[in-house]
Amino acid sequence: MSPADSAAVEQPVRGRPRNEALERAIIEVTMKLLEDGVSLAEMSIERIARTAGVGKATIYRRWSGKEALFVDVLRAAEPDDPELPGTSMRDDLVVLLEALRRRGLASRSSAILHNVHAQMKSSPQIWTAYHNTVIAPRRRLGVEVLRRGQENGELRADLDLELINDIFVGPMLVRAVLRPDADLPEDLPERIVDSLLAGLRPVSPPDAHP
Repeated sequence: MSPADSAAVEQPVRGRPRNEALERAIIEVTMKLLEDGVSLAEMSIERIARTAGVGKATIYRRWSGKEALFVDVLRAAEPDDPELPGTSMRDDLVVLLEALRRRGLASRSSAILHNVHAQMKSSPQIWTAYHNTVIAPRRRLGVEVLRRGQENGELRADLDLELINDIFVGPMLVRAVLRPDADLPEDLPERIVDSLLAGLRPVSPPDAHP
């Protein structure tokens, strides 16, 4: 092999086409290690690469480190992010809360999600990576839905949207995360949204009487 060929092999090429099958295989190997009881602290890129039968460079071309890889592992274990209907603020909010409800159900039924979420609390780097790449974008989406509703006259103009987003999401998080024994019925997102919107919609002025 010539020096030029060797450099081409060893150096990652920007814009390299994604090999989704290989990425999926690495994620599945990581999931299997977690299922077998390997903790996040014990997990290393070297161990994942050895188990997957690939070189460490193959993983580092796709992920900056194990924190970034674990974020994608969690994403693969969770339900997909929803596509918003865009028909109204109310409909979009219901879809967002339904996604939270499904994640709550998945966390209860998935040993991977349950164990990794618990272990992330003792790993600030992994928690920060998960927060920045998963939680924060979802939060921004919720605030943006409320902002559009405010602009469209579906929501009062005097409201703090960051606070209102917490008020919508809070009840679902309490049931899905803090109360694992609580029911998560299918109509819960609609009940939460409709109960809160009853007090947050603009108040129509009373009809003027002659």
